Amino acid sequence: MPTFVLMTRLRPESLHDAHGRRAMGKGWLKKVQGLCPDVKWIAHYAILGPYDFMDIYDAPDVETAHRVSLISRSEGAVTAESWQALPYDRFLRLLEEVQP
Repeated sequence: MPTFVLMTRLRPESLHDAHGRRAMGKGWLKKVQGLCPDVKWIAHYAILGPYDFMDIYDAPDVETAHRVSLISRSEGAVTAESWQALPYDRFLRLLEEVQP
């Protein structure tokens, strides 16, 4: 199953209330689990930089990854990007295949 990284940035006002933020996060996860039951969550991080959160997950296809991003946007994220990720060892195998 392909691996994706979801990078999310929230509206600044949504970060001022820890209790409300927790409830919003639980609501988002419940909606994703209901609409994307095949998604397998690997990790969830709060991060520094231009994004607030990074989630790593496996999804059966790119359409499911789009759905996760769309749900994030519909639930209040200013930005939600899903990037497909390739394990490093698989990347090296591909690199070996294309080298003459």
